[in-house]
Parts: sequence; structure tokens; C-alpha cells
Amino acid sequence: MNTNPDERKRKAYLEQLKRVLPPSAAWEAWLTQSGELPPDFDQFPSRSLPPDLLGGENGATGTNLAGSNRMPIATPTAWEAQRAILKEHLQHWIVGHCPPPPDNVRAELTREQVESGGTRREVTLHFGLNEGASLRLILFIPPGDGPFPVFLTQGTHLDWARIALRRGYLGCVYAGSDGFDDTDSFRAEYPGFDWSRLMRRAWAGSRCIDYLDRVPQANTQQIALTGHSRNGKQSLMASAFDERISVVISSSSGAGGVLSARTFSEQHFGEGIELITRVFPEWFHPRLRFYCGREDKLPVDFCELVALTAPRPLLLSTALNDAVESAWAMEQTYLTVQPIYALYNAQNRLRILWRPGSHETWPTIVERYLDWCDTHFGRASHAFAEHLIYPHDWRRWQATSREAVNATDYPVRTLDADTRATSLDDLGVHHQHLRAQVTWMLGHAPPGISAQPGSYGGEPPHIAQLLNRADAGTGLEKQPVVFGEYLNGDVYLPAGARTSGQKLPVVLWLHPAAPANGYVASYRRGEQIYRTLARAGYAVFCYDQLGTGRRIEEVEGFYRRHPDWSILGKQVRDAQSALDALQHLPYIDAQRIAVLGYGLGSLVGLHLGALDDRPAAFASVCGPAAFRLDTSQARTGGIRRWSHVNMLIPKLGYFIGHEERIPYDVSDLLASFAPKPVLVISPQLDREAPPELVTPAVDAARAVYALHGAANQLQQLTPEDYNRFGPEMHQRVIIWLRANIAT
Repeated sequence: MNTNPDERKRKAYLEQLKRVLPPSAAWEAWLTQSGELPPDFDQFPSRSLPPDLLGGENGATGTNLAGSNRMPIATPTAWEAQRAILKEHLQHWIVGHCPPPPDNVRAELTREQVESGGTRREVTLHFGLNEGASLRLILFIPPGDGPFPVFLTQGTHLDWARIALRRGYLGCVYAGSDGFDDTDSFRAEYPGFDWSRLMRRAWAGSRCIDYLDRVPQANTQQIALTGHSRNGKQSLMASAFDERISVVISSSSGAGGVLSARTFSEQHFGEGIELITRVFPEWFHPRLRFYCGREDKLPVDFCELVALTAPRPLLLSTALNDAVESAWAMEQTYLTVQPIYALYNAQNRLRILWRPGSHETWPTIVERYLDWCDTHFGRASHAFAEHLIYPHDWRRWQATSREAVNATDYPVRTLDADTRATSLDDLGVHHQHLRAQVTWMLGHAPPGISAQPGSYGGEPPHIAQLLNRADAGTGLEKQPVVFGEYLNGDVYLPAGARTSGQKLPVVLWLHPAAPANGYVASYRRGEQIYRTLARAGYAVFCYDQLGTGRRIEEVEGFYRRHPDWSILGKQVRDAQSALDALQHLPYIDAQRIAVLGYGLGSLVGLHLGALDDRPAAFASVCGPAAFRLDTSQARTGGIRRWSHVNMLIPKLGYFIGHEERIPYDVSDLLASFAPKPVLVISPQLDREAPPELVTPAVDAARAVYALHGAANQLQQLTPEDYNRFGPEMHQRVIIWLRANIAT
């Protein structure tokens, strides 16, 4: 039987996805049972940047499941209509469909006792077509007649409800969390629905409200719902589908919760779609796994799940160094959703609560959650100031820096402009010109003086433990180094190498945009790359780039302090300081320094190579697309992500729409390494830098290598993969290193 071209294309993509992804028995069983195919991604618009929920530039509003037919949102009435569309998107692609509310919720009192003035009541709810679904509740009721505001949460947070009781809330805890979960009983009672586990748990929260409506001590006009981690995810889902919930607190809900899959995925060392759908296959609908590496094609994203709570008060609680989160991605969600709150003139109902540390909570934090509830229930007034860490306002930078660039003053150039040189002397002149242009683009650097490495101010053990780098690894050792402008670095190397009397080749590891743990991958397959390299016989110099790891808060106010500089300029200076430090370590061969950059690290490494001759080799994994080809029409989101979204290179923003006039390009940066060995790994499915936007830059740079008689020194690999740095690519890098920087 012949299939149509669309079906053949979808089947081919599914087979490719199976080749690329690690096995997932649950997903593959669903594929067999359902016979479902991936969507035709060519029919879906690409939106790599956080969406404009009001439907303007990069908008994500729509009327069908492919997210097309966008329309602007200008009034609360228009947003209310849009909510129904988004909810259908969410149910189809991410959470699954749930049944309508039951009309036969029956409560069975199983236990009640008074303790220290409060009443503990245990109830089991029965409902469904045959009353086969059940849900256990525990209520903590203050003394008195009430009615009391309700603090609704899951069984994991029983102690939170006890604190709420002390604060005058009726605490209601339900069996919708790990270790205390009755929601499997829903599946048999409602067999025709494809809801995920987290959606079932969210629906369970609404059944609590059905019961509380009949409890005289409960003020169901004031219901606060909260949960932590996966419970924070289900709290957002419940709020999206039940407007009886008055106040929401999503605590560290991370990936699949408050964080957009576009801004927090494997390419950010985060908990991406692949891992979360494989390790927790019941959390979301299996269709979500189709979007591994195709996050830009999602018709609806988790930031829109967050927006469905608007205009009700919503507190987004996150920890700076929580591996399941990203401070930068959290701010992107906040900035995406805030216009919806502004539509209702309710901007003060949305806030981020920053916590120190990692995934844990403690009583101080729960008290702040209750402060948020008190404030919006009119019981007290507590300050929750808007506090954003990362620069995000390009217009403000423009006004502060007073930078005025007219892109049309710059000549139109092609990618191969530098290859028109006919001699090495011509290339030398071009390289000096390139350095001047890169220096201008990165901004006016403030004074800086090189420093020898030391130990004062080194990272203390408890911080190393927090950032998951306290242990060097079996058979390895680690030397902490304070370098540059009071920065902390770590050198990983084979055990005993420091005292062997031999000088090791070194790899300078420039990590991607990974806020939580900096140079350490929070989520990964296989071993950490720096340990893999050290086991292969290399010394590996690691440090947190600005805005990540221990240096998250250092980026706050950067452009107030340095309006004429750039974040990327500072990151390049730090990399140069790392090179300075390597000159002074006695066990390092300073003539054999290879730079390895992944994602953001590749962008830093490319600019480093243009300004500094000391690297002997450079490996770029999932590096940037050619600037000239990276227009707003490209699926990448264009150069706007470097200038406006990340604000790494603000001056680049003046060339949006005039990309052909940018003073230099990735091809120039690659060519600046010639004739040194360079490896470019550009996966076939990389949404950030598709090979068709990378290969032309490599080809143009290769012409310069040819003038040096070293065309084979510039290599490009295009594996069948998407943007991630796993064991397979680790091995490709090691093979290349051994051929060019031998141990």
C-alpha cells in the first residue's frame, strides 16, 4: 500500500528520531499501541526566541494545533479567548486530556482529632461513574468558626501545611505526590482519557476544592495552591484549568514547569525534553518526546502554561544554583508572561522569589510563601520587589551607552570577503583589521592587568559541594586556581601528574550557557567532559563564565557599570586570563593549549582566537551560525538572541535587518586560527545553528587555510544529532585532540 509524501516524511523522521534518541521502552510501547507519527514540522512555524504572547513579533498565539493563524492580543477579552486555544494546545501536546469535573463527589470521614487547638481531619473522596476513583485528604483546621483561607498542597508538603495552620490557614493536603498518590485509581474510572500522571494529580487538586466548597470553615474564595519540584509543575497545570484557585506558588518547578523548553534544554546542560520524557515517561504526554531537539517547533510551551494563571497572583520561586532550574530561563519566562499581567494592570501579582542554594526548601521560604498569600488575600502587606538579575533591556542599554551605529554606513560584505587575498601578507593585514573590528564590537574594555595564579579567595568546599564539583573523580586530581580578576578555576588532571615532572597538554573548557552549575553539566549522559578529557591524559582548565555557577549575581548591573563594554567582552577577557594562568603552572605545556567551546563557549572561543594567538587548536561544538545568514527569517531566531535576548553583544543589534553589513563574521573568526587545527562539530538537527548556516562559514574559512597550505587542518563533522554534547561527541573531540595535540 502506497503512503502519501507527508506520511513518508513523518515516518522517516520517526526512524531518525529513534536512531538519535536513547531507548525509551515506555515511549516505544506507546508508539506501537497508538501508531502515532511525529507532526510534519515543516508545517509548524519556528520560534526559537521566547514568544510574544500578545501576538507581535515572535508571537505564539494561534487557532490550530500547528500554532498558525496568529492574531494580536490587545484586551483582556481577547486574552480570555486565547486561553481556550492554549489549553487545547497543552492538552494535545503536553499534558493530555482530562475528564469534566464529576458531579458526585462523596466524602467519607475516616479520622478526626484535636491537637494543640487545631483539628486534624482525614477524609477520603469517592467519585466517578462507578465511584471507583478515590482521593485521600488531610485537613488542618484552625480553632474557631472561620472561614479560613485555604492552603492547598500535596502530601510531600505536609509540614508546609502545619506552618500554614500556625499562620491561620486551613491546610489541605491531598494524595497527589510521590509516596502518597491515589490518582492511579482515576485511570480505571476514566479509561477514555489520555491524561498524564501530573495532569491527573493537578485534576486531583480540583477535586479537593469540590469538597472544600462544603466545608464551612474553608473560605473557597481564597485558595492558595503550591507545590515544589514536580508538585510545582502540577500546581501550574491545576491553576491553568481551574480558575477557582486564587493564588499560586510554583516552587522550583523547573523544566516542564515554569521554564520554557526553548530556553532550558540539553544545550544549556538542563533537564531537556529527551531526559524528562525518558526518565519520567508518565509525567507528560508521550507526544512531547517528538520535540526533542525541535523545541522551536512546539506549538505551545511551558511559559504559556505559566501565563494561563494570569491575572491571578503567581509567585515563581527558584534557587540560584538548583540543577533543575536556570536563573536566566526563569527571567525569560517572567519577561514573557509579564505583558499578560500588564494587560490587566496587575503587574504586582507576578514576582520571582530568589533563593540561595540548590533544590532544598526550609521554613524561612515557606513563611515567605505565606507572606505572598497574606498579601494577596488582604491579610497583611509584605514587600515583594521586582528583582531581575540578567541584563534584558536593549533599549535601556542603548540610552545608557549613548552608542549610535548606522548599519548602512558599513559596506556589504560576503562570507568569503577575506578569501580574496592572494598572499599571506594580505591575510596579515586582514587579521589586524579583524582584531580592530572584534575589539570595537565587544566594546571599550576597562583597564586590566594580568595576574599570576594564586590560592587566596579560592572556592570553599561547601560551594564546590553545592556546585557538584567537590570530587575530582576516581584516578584524577584537581588543583584549585585563583586567576585573572579574582576568579576561581579548577585544573583536572590524571592523579600524580602534578609531581611527575612531565608537562601535559591542556584543554581550556569553555562551557555553554548553563547558569546553575557553571562548567559542570547538571544533566548529561556519560561522564563530565572535563573528567573524560583528564582520563585521556590532558590537563583541563575549568571555570564558571560570567552569569553562571558562583558568578550568577556578578552579571547583575553589568551594563550600569560598563555601558561601553559587553558581557561577551568580559567573558573573552576571562578566557585570556585563563591563558595567562596556564603560562605559570609548572606541569602545563603552554605551547599545547587547545580550546574547547560548546554553545556559548564556542562563541567565546571564536572571539578569543581572533584576539589571542596562544591557543594551539580550537574545537567548536554547536557553535554559532554565520552572522550574515542568521537573519530573523532563519529558524534560529537570528542575531537578536546575541544582542537583545542574551545581551552578550549589544552592538550586534544595530545590524538586525542588515546582517550583510556586520563588520566580521564567523568565517573570519575561524580563519583567524589558520593554520592551526580547528574542529567544527555542527549536528544535522541543531536548531540553534543548522549546518546550512554553519558550513558556508567553514568553507569560506577553509579557503584561508588553503593559502597556508593547510586546508585539511580545518575539519567539520555533521553527526546525525541535535544540539547536545554527549559521549559520542566527547569521543570525536578526543580523537581529534590526539591527532593534533598529542598527550
